[in-house]
Amino acid sequence: MLIGIPKETAPGELRAVVVPNDVVRLVKLGATVTIESGLGAGIRVTDSDYEKAGASVSTDRKAVIGNSDIVLRLRKPSTDDVSLLKPGAIHISFLDPFNEKPLLQHLAAHGTSAISMELIPRSTRAQKMDALSSQASLAGYAAVILAAERTDRVLPMMTTPAGTINPARVFIVGVGVAGLQAIATAKRLGARVDAFDTRPTVAEQVKSLGARFFEIDLGETGQTKDGYAKALTEEQLQKQREGMAKQCAISDVVITTAQVFGRKAPTIITRDMVQGMRPGSIVVDLAIETGGNVEGAELGKEVEINGVRVFGLENMPGRVAVHASQMYSANLYNLIEEFWDKENKLFKLDLEDDIMQSCLITHQGAVRREL
Repeated sequence: MLIGIPKETAPGELRAVVVPNDVVRLVKLGATVTIESGLGAGIRVTDSDYEKAGASVSTDRKAVIGNSDIVLRLRKPSTDDVSLLKPGAIHISFLDPFNEKPLLQHLAAHGTSAISMELIPRSTRAQKMDALSSQASLAGYAAVILAAERTDRVLPMMTTPAGTINPARVFIVGVGVAGLQAIATAKRLGARVDAFDTRPTVAEQVKSLGARFFEIDLGETGQTKDGYAKALTEEQLQKQREGMAKQCAISDVVITTAQVFGRKAPTIITRDMVQGMRPGSIVVDLAIETGGNVEGAELGKEVEINGVRVFGLENMPGRVAVHASQMYSANLYNLIEEFWDKENKLFKLDLEDDIMQSCLITHQGAVRREL
């Protein structure tokens, strides 16, 4: 099978879809790999590096997409790129399936078998393919580093000739993959960390990282079968905001990571709560690309509200593009290897498999899942 890997064209995107080490592994499986020239430019990997790994390099983007049996991408394709795919081709990437219904219909109408990386289930067997989690972990790390860089105070406690400097207070809202990594990173930097989540079951994970679990009695809450927090009622959200306002007021850094799978992110931090924070404090909204947790945050921008700097920057994993590329590349390889027919040297769409049932979103001219 011919695997084609075009480079990403989104402005500011530095991540590479596949790194040379995984090209080597794909070739060992028996695949033929063609990449578009410049695929690794954002992480300083040359075309020659890919050629040494066993890939052929092409400057013809249309041919890379149009001749391939499997096309590997990071971001969702344009409709023009979908039209280049040959009938029956397999397309694997993030697809934003809950918000891109017309794209799914276009993929289906074109006869493409599209795998959505967002829909890889959170199961033990699928963990090695879980690109959402791998990228979220890096986003949590990058958010803390951004806050540490932009705050006008140090994070750790310091004993100096001028006296003792108290540690900065960091408040993490949402203890999923991104939140846990943010907690761990802030603790490594010496901050005093508090964390909140609607799921009481994560309290032990928070405490195991040396942080304090901030509790608010919201009544009955829980999580989905895939481990995501369930949406709160408006009454619960209001009770949560009231409980969190005091904690935000004493925090130097607030990082929000709360997302509800397949739905707009809930507004958790109101403008009044931001205005109640000390001037010079930092807020980083990691949910900004799905609607945002912070009232007043703006997609792709840094704004100031009453002296508090609010960051709604996009593509936080892309700020550590080398490791983000390595992790996403490994997720793709693990997916392909899991369903690779070694005898016939091809990728098999096993429609009876629970992983494939979850992530194969279009096949044989139809959208297979109701979202």
